[in-house]
Amino acid sequence: MAKGSHEYLADPRNAQIRIWVNGELVPRDRAVVSVFDSGFVLGDGVWEGLRVHSGRIAFLDRHLDRLYEGATTLDFDIGLTRDALTKALYDTLAANGMGAGEGVHIRLMVTRGVKATPYQDPRVTIGPATVVIIPEWKTPKPETAAKGVRLFTVHVRRGYPDVQDQKLNSHSKLNCIMACIQAAKAGADEALMLDPHGFVATCNSTHFFIVRKGEVWTSTGDYCLGGITRGVVLELCRDNGVTAREKNFSLTDVYGADEAFVTGTFAGVVPVTEVDGRRISGGRGPMVERLQTLYRARIEKDCGL
Repeated sequence: MAKGSHEYLADPRNAQIRIWVNGELVPRDRAVVSVFDSGFVLGDGVWEGLRVHSGRIAFLDRHLDRLYEGATTLDFDIGLTRDALTKALYDTLAANGMGAGEGVHIRLMVTRGVKATPYQDPRVTIGPATVVIIPEWKTPKPETAAKGVRLFTVHVRRGYPDVQDQKLNSHSKLNCIMACIQAAKAGADEALMLDPHGFVATCNSTHFFIVRKGEVWTSTGDYCLGGITRGVVLELCRDNGVTAREKNFSLTDVYGADEAFVTGTFAGVVPVTEVDGRRISGGRGPMVERLQTLYRARIEKDCGL
């Protein structure tokens, strides 16, 4: 079971889901890729997590922008136009009876494809890109949005873009996994990660914000993924009279914050109650509660509800 902001309610319907693998809908137990696939061999691919609301995929255009940009960066062709990939996503939802569903999460994964031999050179790839769509009935635990999560600052840093660009949503997530392991060993829900200069960057799987004297702060974004929910929350702040700053700040600023929260596609806006054993707030503060309300309304607008 996932922890932190990714905790979810188990749903027995997921045992019967059909998964889209390279144009074919197959039962869960038959959804496989080759052991020579670039994603399995090397983590060579890009992915998106998508949230479905009343049968519509929220912020799909933004997610597809990021996906196709990532594939361009890795220099491979997804093999499907945006329209074709969008149709595949909705066809998969319909095939699983999720056409008007709520509480559905999709993992969309694209790798470079099958290799002739397990070796890193992209030129030994012998087939088209591998595309997988996994839809699940997956609802965040309601108590998470109220009670929040606890973070631990880890030694694993978000590095410079000339080493591995953190803006690339690749399958290669080993630094985030190592951060997650360290936080779990420390008894926390998720990891808070610093940038190479010691400023707060982001979490291992979500984006991090603090609230100080009515202002909302998050990192510069130089060392983190261009988060979809992160961007929407910044827009919501600016559209509703809340000062939002993308800036460098340190753990001292975090420990003295009035509120803190994380954002992500799966759970939206989730309060942070503790960082490194320092109590940030007793639960969901007024700013977090306001942003949760604004975010729900923004999703409904995007989905045409």
